[in-house]
Amino acid sequence: MKKKIFFRGTGTALVTPFTRNSTIDERALRRLVDYQITNGVEALLPTGTTGESVTLSDEEQVRVVEIVVDQARSRVPVIAGAGSNATAKAVSLAKKVFAARAEAILSVAPYYNKPTQEGFFQHYAAIAEKIGAPIIVYNVPGRTASNIEAETTIRIAEEIPNIVGIKEASGNFTQIMEILRNRPGGFGVWSGDDAITLPLIVLGADGVVSVVSNEAPKLFSEMVRLCLKGKFDQAVKLHNKLLPLMNFNFVESNPIPVKAALAMMGMIEEKYRLPLVPLSEKHRPKLKKILEDLDLID
Repeated sequence: MKKKIFFRGTGTALVTPFTRNSTIDERALRRLVDYQITNGVEALLPTGTTGESVTLSDEEQVRVVEIVVDQARSRVPVIAGAGSNATAKAVSLAKKVFAARAEAILSVAPYYNKPTQEGFFQHYAAIAEKIGAPIIVYNVPGRTASNIEAETTIRIAEEIPNIVGIKEASGNFTQIMEILRNRPGGFGVWSGDDAITLPLIVLGADGVVSVVSNEAPKLFSEMVRLCLKGKFDQAVKLHNKLLPLMNFNFVESNPIPVKAALAMMGMIEEKYRLPLVPLSEKHRPKLKKILEDLDLID
């Protein structure tokens, strides 16, 4: 498989809306998909961290992907979260979401186990060999308690043909710059942190897998496109306008704040699965003010 940049721009890490009895809210999910696409995002990424994937059964993950693919209607690519800290389970889940017509998977680095760098390589090599379809690595040490080093990422990029990119959420600029400097042609690098997307694109990144685009897809995707076109003066203005919301989205564990915001916007019910709980009351006035300032609520 010849590598090519899978998408350039904004991919939204979609929340999973739940009903009041904690089942998947299909109507709200379809509404959210349309909201994203009509407001300019370039890709959709359901069943990841923001989608509360760890509290979904395999069957529920597949159903979410099926709904998103059906509603997207090939307007943008759908990249499904399908990772695990057990390699065999990651393979099994990847096969299931590809059967649901995802175009690629986002595979999180094994969490809790704390693999060696060789362990990371062998994990992804095994998944890639079994499924033979496009895979994006997801490095998020703050969640997994271990880091895929730049040297390992480059090795994966060079030696495993169907691994087509990485969502880098380490926040380590030195590490990400090494990846950008040494990656082979066609290997995508996407920011995993909204607030540092602009400087990473300046350094050569291809875009972002975003949380804030759930709430503000039009503003944020336009900011990213301006960056990719080198129009940084205009991009900075949008970045600064969105920065309070980007920061607020992590005042409590993701996706607590973003689901609270979407509920205020009338997009979803504010429902989570334990151990996540609703946004603290002390934070709600500030969130309301931020959303009002962005004209996302009246």
